[in-house]
Amino acid sequence: MNTAVEAAANPFVGSTAGFATKDDWRPLFASYSVIVLVANSDEVDIDALCASLPADTLFVFFNKVYKVLDRPFHGNALLVIRSGTGGPNILTRGSADHVVGYFPSARFLGIMCVRASPVEKVTPATAFGSVPTGHLDLAEYFVDLYPSDHLPSSGFALAVWLCELDIDRRIVLAGFSAKRSQRWKIFDVHDWTFEQVVQRLLLQSGRLSIANALTPHSYAAVTKRFPDISAADISLAAAAILSERLENVNEEIDKLVSATSLNRSVEKFIRGLKPIETFLRRLRRRTSTKS
Repeated sequence: MNTAVEAAANPFVGSTAGFATKDDWRPLFASYSVIVLVANSDEVDIDALCASLPADTLFVFFNKVYKVLDRPFHGNALLVIRSGTGGPNILTRGSADHVVGYFPSARFLGIMCVRASPVEKVTPATAFGSVPTGHLDLAEYFVDLYPSDHLPSSGFALAVWLCELDIDRRIVLAGFSAKRSQRWKIFDVHDWTFEQVVQRLLLQSGRLSIANALTPHSYAAVTKRFPDISAADISLAAAAILSERLENVNEEIDKLVSATSLNRSVEKFIRGLKPIETFLRRLRRRTSTKS
């Protein structure tokens, strides 16, 4: 076990019986100068990330770490696993040992099992075997904040929670772009637009920082050139333009759906023939066997 954990209130102790509190987790996170949350994104360069941060940085990974790691990681690490509505994904798929195997070093703290909605199950620490496991229950934390028809992503949930943990440490986001790639998809169960807006606001307020420096604000030059135009006016104008452009996109999507309706009908008809084809094939086999 990492000495930083031993010196602090240990959130992994006794976690089989319930959830660790803020006071349990605070000393652990406060024992590192930087906490970097590493999203499962193609945009993450682990080597460059490690080189840009101090040695006492805590790297927080999420679920399927093989999306960003191609070899064992030997730095200070914490693995965040989502309880989920059907249980942790790495448990239901039987990949827990594979995922934990990326952290062979003694600097691996263990697993933080996060529940971010009342609909998610409570997963006992014993489900992860001998791996030190602590729990964080955020089921009520986002009730009055997050859109009720979606569930917060694990990275967003932890980032917001850390911002309010009062640890006075730098919190860095790596790969939090919410972009789909050719290798990895994003899930519609999360409200990515809402998360990106809140994330940007927390970045601008200084509560979070980002591993890859943001480009200058697109409209900063406008306020500099035209100081009589307020930021509020720019926001309203941008929102109106975005709304118009989205409406135009929706109209084009509607045309595309209409134009492809025949293709979809033909595909549906062909799929309907497959059971008949299978039946006839089996019938021919039986007939040839009897003959």
